[in-house]
Amino acid sequence: MPQLNVKVADTAPDEPALTAYDQEHAVTYARLLDAEADNADWREVAHIVLHIDPTTEPERAQRAFESHLARAKWMARHGYRHLLREGRPGSKT
Repeated sequence: MPQLNVKVADTAPDEPALTAYDQEHAVTYARLLDAEADNADWREVAHIVLHIDPTTEPERAQRAFESHLARAKWMARHGYRHLLREGRPGSKT
């Protein structure tokens, strides 16, 4: 079950399949996509959503933000299919 404030890795997965990390961070990905749609500053998003202070860890914050946003976009384009497949009764992955 996705949770609101889970700890994030320095970089998001980049595998061509849905991972346990993706499932755990689905809410994080949605929040990143919402922030992008609102033209939010990446530093604010890194601080609020990813819980990484861009003032004290600028490189880590930017790397985490960029990789998680890229993964969020992948999820929106492709990964959701894996979630839908897993959510069907009797489906196998």
